[in-house]
Amino acid sequence: MRILLVEDERQLSDVLAALLKQQGGYSVDAVYDGVSGEDCALSGIYDAIILDVMLPKKDGMSVLRTLRTEGCSTPVLLLTAKSEVDDKITGLDCGADDYLTKPFVTGELLARLRALTRRKGELTGDELTIGQTILNRRTHELIYAENAVKLGLKEYQLMEILLENQKQILSKDRLIEKIWGYDSEAEYNAIEVYISFLRKKLTAIGSPVQIKASRGIGYYLEDGA
Repeated sequence: MRILLVEDERQLSDVLAALLKQQGGYSVDAVYDGVSGEDCALSGIYDAIILDVMLPKKDGMSVLRTLRTEGCSTPVLLLTAKSEVDDKITGLDCGADDYLTKPFVTGELLARLRALTRRKGELTGDELTIGQTILNRRTHELIYAENAVKLGLKEYQLMEILLENQKQILSKDRLIEKIWGYDSEAEYNAIEVYISFLRKKLTAIGSPVQIKASRGIGYYLEDGA
């Protein structure tokens, strides 16, 4: 899962990013002001957002209001040094999914983040489908009829985003941002390699689903049944 961390205290941000990667197993993109955080969040590529309230350029509450106004439903965990009840109520009313006051125990942060992402999974369902082909979010299996194959992490992430956007052609840039992150040096041929892997696995289970390429634009799914 990919997490956006919006925290202006660089040292704290570095510690949290390392924690999330090492102990949580998350991919993390860190930015340090509200304007950058808002721009990144609106891309829609994140599974959860950790958002500090006190930020330069644009405060966290204002960022949160904009995200919800723009239709961004990504779960948001607010971080703040304020402990007053009114601030917590304001944050939740602005659209936050949870609220954590500094200083906090890192174990609690991880637990709250797990709860948010688990809740997101419950809302979206444990399975994604196209025709009779199923992607199981819990087991990372691709299933057709009585046949199933386990997907590697990148294969799973790629298939998931293709299934979540079945009516769209997804560009290579968008796929790289979602799977490898903004600062990744992954090249376009990395996408082509994993597309090839997925095509072989779809064939192996007998699925009629095809990953189509629109020349110069990107990829999309088509059910050939």
